[in-house]
Amino acid sequence: ALATREKALGPRSPEVGAVLCDLGIVYVAQGRFDKAGPALERSLSIREAALGAEHPDVARSLNELGVLRWREEKYPAAETLFTRAIAIWEKGRGANHPDVAKACNNLALVLREEGRTHATIPLYQRALAIYEKALEPDHPRVARVLNNYGQAVFDQGDYTAAAPLFERALAILEKTLGPDHPDLAAPLNNLANLH
Repeated sequence: ALATREKALGPRSPEVGAVLCDLGIVYVAQGRFDKAGPALERSLSIREAALGAEHPDVARSLNELGVLRWREEKYPAAETLFTRAIAIWEKGRGANHPDVAKACNNLALVLREEGRTHATIPLYQRALAIYEKALEPDHPRVARVLNNYGQAVFDQGDYTAAAPLFERALAILEKTLGPDHPDLAAPLNNLANLH
């Protein structure tokens, strides 16, 4: 797809930037960070030049590059990328768009890694409220935020408040993905640690 679009549209086309972003996502999922970085950085460069620095597609490249930097444990860089993505998506898509929730959740994950758990709570609460309204209360994304939110509450030592967050996340994932899906491992593990 990348070769076809580069040939047909030129190497600086926003369509090339879109494919590069998707390719970078795949590389991150595979743990091939050495290939993900160049793809996502090129995607961002193309999109900024072609669409302008405030375009929502630029925010997508920023968010995905932020995921890479988080996975590489480059937390300050990830924080900057997610913060910028949030601002662009808020301006271009509105404060209650699911993309804003995604970037808020991602930013909270970074802050937790940096030991700034207190700062994650409002981000998780915001992401949860957006997803519950924009999607459905039993959507798997809601469950993932609930699980992350529960971890932050757990980290602060409030086991009583963490338990229902983990339990609700587990119930949603069991209902939507089935009892044997691998995503159930996270809330199950967190409930085991809590108990």
